[in-house]
Amino acid sequence: MSKAKKKKEKQLKHLNTRKILDELAFGLTVPTAEPAKQYFYMNLCKQYLARKKQEAGKEFTFCIRTFGCQMNAKDSEKLKGILLEIGYTQIDSEDADFVLYNTCTVRENANLKVYGHLGYLQNLKQKNPDKLIALCGCMMQEEHVVKKIKESYRFVDIVFGTHNIYLLSELLWKRFYSGKMVVDIWDKAQQIVEDLPSCRDYSFKSGVNIMYGCNNFCSYCIVPYVRGRERSRKPEDIIAEVKKLADEGVVEVMLLGQNVNSYGKTLEQPISFAELLKMVEEVDGIKRIRFMTPHPKDLSEELIQVMKYSKKICRQMHLPLQSGSTAILKDMNRRYTKEQYLALVERIKQEIPDVSLSTDIIVGYPGETEEDFQDTIDVVRKVQYDSAFTFIYSKRTGTPAAAQENQVPDDVVKERFSRLLQEISLASAACLKKHLGKTMEVLVEEMSSEDGIVTGRLSNNTLVHFAGDRTLIGKTVNVKLEEDKGFYYIGTQIN
Repeated sequence: MSKAKKKKEKQLKHLNTRKILDELAFGLTVPTAEPAKQYFYMNLCKQYLARKKQEAGKEFTFCIRTFGCQMNAKDSEKLKGILLEIGYTQIDSEDADFVLYNTCTVRENANLKVYGHLGYLQNLKQKNPDKLIALCGCMMQEEHVVKKIKESYRFVDIVFGTHNIYLLSELLWKRFYSGKMVVDIWDKAQQIVEDLPSCRDYSFKSGVNIMYGCNNFCSYCIVPYVRGRERSRKPEDIIAEVKKLADEGVVEVMLLGQNVNSYGKTLEQPISFAELLKMVEEVDGIKRIRFMTPHPKDLSEELIQVMKYSKKICRQMHLPLQSGSTAILKDMNRRYTKEQYLALVERIKQEIPDVSLSTDIIVGYPGETEEDFQDTIDVVRKVQYDSAFTFIYSKRTGTPAAAQENQVPDDVVKERFSRLLQEISLASAACLKKHLGKTMEVLVEEMSSEDGIVTGRLSNNTLVHFAGDRTLIGKTVNVKLEEDKGFYYIGTQIN
């Protein structure tokens, strides 16, 4: 078939689509308030998709790939809920009729990974004329990325960012109607819209957004630029969500924010994060409370005391270090010193002796000397982290650190990174030995890859594998910790 004929057929098909869409929306008034407006578009998309299913004699499928942090994972649950409400069926394959990438841009390789996937999707789309491709999340908030998508990836159908995740159904309707790429990127959030469908990855645990954005502007970090300034949800809305989750059988919640210690400062009636934790603890049915992520510079004594006396807050705290060098920390704009960080850790361990500490560490920040790196190793040895997320510094365009000329040579960074991993492994192994032989409570999360074995987590977030079946998933059971394997335990359930 000639290109001209193909183009003509495509135009006729789109005119027919517009006619159907006009019929569906005829006489209807679009609500102005949210989330009513989004439910309106969900219903229209649902009706249109139902017609397509009937004509094609098949289900229409979707697949979401999530890159990045817990915030992105939570956003993907909302996106999944919207697509299910519209009538799509979820599958775990990019052969799906609708593929959505929820992107991360904290490190450059995350961007490169998305571009690589898009090349693969282009081939799939050529074989499936009904296929739609959408991109959202942090990477889409970068102007140069959107420019590249428009110029080099014209087959992408929908592009949106972090501030308007909830608009998926409206943007999908616009794509159906226009037949062209829809790009909708906001510089900042206009409102917080939460009351939309959501489909959790686990029935027994859930993340709960308590705030969005970040005001810290660490010199290496792109997050404040792509997720905006801090915005806290009202405590009554958060508690209502937690109560709803508890009614649905959720026993563990993870309170999410880029810096939870800053929670409540932007509210008309400010409250502290510690006060919010006490409110969440009062919700019946919730057995475990976690939170991510606190910033060392403003972790309060009030929070330490709330954790100390809580029966539900897990005995685990993620306390990002990033570097052990005071000079590097200053250049990073972290606003604490090595000594202040160590004093904070000592205070936390003094008040909560059984606490498990995890951290983030960057190796190879611009200007990092061997002496700076040894300061990081010194902190790791003194703190004895149970686990750590370790990263090689990645330039992020638009951040102050990316413009610095004193970048550390790759071979030096890789050698230091290897040494850091060895120290983290030694510390993690030592931490595991502390609880060996004890019987502790485990929340069972899933079946292991090994037959007849389940996997769960202790309050301190350490993984435990033991004999069990699918009926245990979502339940808390007592397990004797009999073997440590460096990063997890092998145990036996105690009845």
